[in-house]
Amino acid sequence: MKSMQVIVFVVAVVCAHSVSAKLQCKLPPVDIPKDWLTMVEPCTKKMREQVQEELRAALTYMAMGAHFSRDTINRPGFAKMFFESASEEREHAIKIIGYLLMRGELTSEVSKLINNPAPLNESWETGVDALKDALKLEAHVTRKIRDIITACENPTGDGNGFNDYHLVDYLSGDFLEEQYKGQRDLATKISVLGKMMDNYGALGEFLFDKKLLNGELF
Repeated sequence: MKSMQVIVFVVAVVCAHSVSAKLQCKLPPVDIPKDWLTMVEPCTKKMREQVQEELRAALTYMAMGAHFSRDTINRPGFAKMFFESASEEREHAIKIIGYLLMRGELTSEVSKLINNPAPLNESWETGVDALKDALKLEAHVTRKIRDIITACENPTGDGNGFNDYHLVDYLSGDFLEEQYKGQRDLATKISVLGKMMDNYGALGEFLFDKKLLNGELF
């Protein structure tokens, strides 16, 4: 009796699936005009690559935050700062994806944007070492953003060049200014912490960390 019930159940499921498949509405692909797609391939390629750069930076900052959160390190101020930086870099990646969507340049390439980027490092001897790596990372990201601007701004006298004014203005205003301010902030932190450690050794890093945790620096 039970085996008969199982057979009936299976048949019912198969029939229901078959009916559901027949009732599905299959629409032909929409023919959308392409005139509004104005980004050139070198520019689009650089923007897609930048998503990966921002995600790699986010994971590196996350690794820094995790490192300084360890019980054997216990620098909650550094951890807080680096976790916040990881969130900022992730937001940058989302903003770039959003821009590509707005310009119609992200249709079937989503899976190629995120390729499991690995952090650039996983441990640091001191807070100064981590800050120096963070500054190098920010300088690298800044250079990549400037490379996008160069790729998107290529005028020629014969009229065959191109200049994506909107994207260049967007990157220059929203991204570069934040990058330059962040680099200056890191350079200042490196200078202050270096002096504190020269004068007080490990105690200097401990006091610097407490200032970071309480938001009392700069």
